[in-house]
Amino acid sequence: MLTYGNRTGWLVLAVLFLLILLPLAAVIIQVLLPGVFFGKLVMGDISLLLDVFRRPLWLASLKNSVLLGTGTTIIATIIGGAIAIVRARWSFPTAKLLDMAVWLLIITPSFILAQGWVMFASADGLAARWLGWTWLHSLIFQPAGLIAVMTLSKFPLAYLTVYTALEWKVDRLGEAARLSGATPWTVWRTVQAPLLLPAFCSGAMLVFMDTVGDFGLPASIAAVFRFPTLPYSVYSALYTSPIRFDMAGALSFYLVLLIALAMAVQLYAMRKSRFDFLTSRATRSVAKRPAKGTYVFVLGNIALLLIVIGIPLGSNFLMSVSETASGAGGFTLRHYRELFTGDGTLLSGLLHSLEIAAAAAVLGLIVGFLIAYVLTYSQFKWRKAIDVISLVSLAVPGIVLGIGYIFIWNQSWLEHIGLLLYGTPWILILASVAGAIPVITRIIVGAMAKVPAQLLSAAQMQGAPFTQRVTTILVPLVKGALLSAALAAFGASVFDLAIASILYPPNFMTLPVVINKAFEDLNFGYAAAATLTGGGLVVLIMAVLELLFRPKKKRVRSSAYESHT
Repeated sequence: MLTYGNRTGWLVLAVLFLLILLPLAAVIIQVLLPGVFFGKLVMGDISLLLDVFRRPLWLASLKNSVLLGTGTTIIATIIGGAIAIVRARWSFPTAKLLDMAVWLLIITPSFILAQGWVMFASADGLAARWLGWTWLHSLIFQPAGLIAVMTLSKFPLAYLTVYTALEWKVDRLGEAARLSGATPWTVWRTVQAPLLLPAFCSGAMLVFMDTVGDFGLPASIAAVFRFPTLPYSVYSALYTSPIRFDMAGALSFYLVLLIALAMAVQLYAMRKSRFDFLTSRATRSVAKRPAKGTYVFVLGNIALLLIVIGIPLGSNFLMSVSETASGAGGFTLRHYRELFTGDGTLLSGLLHSLEIAAAAAVLGLIVGFLIAYVLTYSQFKWRKAIDVISLVSLAVPGIVLGIGYIFIWNQSWLEHIGLLLYGTPWILILASVAGAIPVITRIIVGAMAKVPAQLLSAAQMQGAPFTQRVTTILVPLVKGALLSAALAAFGASVFDLAIASILYPPNFMTLPVVINKAFEDLNFGYAAAATLTGGGLVVLIMAVLELLFRPKKKRVRSSAYESHT
């Protein structure tokens, strides 16, 4: 099994290099050697990187990204961590709704949430027309307001990391502090909170990486408010005449640099600390009902859900059935009829997105399965490198990955060997596979960890070849995880706006691009109807696949029943 593990390891390493490392390296190379990917070998002028401090648009994009990322990280980590602590400690009605809302916010594309906020808070939006809140536009569409909107979308990342860290508790540490005269607040501040530092740091890093690389928010608010960020400026460099590959490469470099700095700060903060406090006396945390004031938790939770879910998704629904963009003029189904009676743009875009997502899910599942096999069962010497590389695309913004794919797959010599993928759907599929690898790998690794290697070794000793061991032993035992991984990759690939916007071929529209272009044209009703229709169809497809392929649990009859039969 080790021989096959090593062979598979080299294969996986080569695939990861091609899908992830090579495009990222191309971004750096383009800065140092501009034109090298387009037939011009010229030594780069490092001053191009310094132009970000001299060009107003570049500097504004960098400042806005840092401001948005830092502000959102601080506030979202505090809010998400606080809500997680309350949720882990107290049980109250509607608490399950909070759990569902957290996952809904995580899986919903950011551009859909941002569009909902634009529909609600724009100068002629739902809040102004229906509620008379004309002041909301100036409150939301400013840096502080955008930080608040992004916080309401990203706090679930911090919530989950802190909440999972609170699964186990060791009361002896707090009890020792109380016996020494510490107050409950002192116990929490000096004992419990420091032990949660890794969770808070991990949550903060996830929030920061997801925020600075977010393309959905700036792409959505561009219709009503100018707030350039690094991802949107990279996109503008490629789709504004003249095309500036050097500018896109330089700005992408700063995006990668910001994320690397965030990871370095986390490592520095935790460099000399120990947090391995679990012992055999640890017990699973159980949320308790509060002795009094339950209504406070319920009302607070409902208010939170109305804001974070009700406003963005509710605005999409109301706008989709409103006659005008302001929500006035009564209700109508005209926008839904236009989806199917127009020029067919939505249907073709939806079909293209489903095809790309299906191909990416299948290919990603194969690659992710092999990665998980190497990480779980092999002694391949570069296994740690594979583990790190498989997570890189989770940290790197999709817009940067897309730029790298343009540099790699848009070279004239590739046309002679039939591999000129730029301008074809295949480049979208490969980029989607690269983006899905981290999620697929983590899901399958968790399932494979429960399957003992001895099962595969025993089959090998009986003469079973590698493919037979995998298909007859391993795959059936992790079938549920394979389905979950495939569905996760499928759903994420359908609504990947960053990859789709930067790589879609001419006359090959995809669902996110169709929705975003309608939104940019201020056709809010059509965009909302397309969002809900496309999203509903994708959820329906995933639900059907879940029902068809989810392993059935066999009912075991009792021995008493069998004895009577």
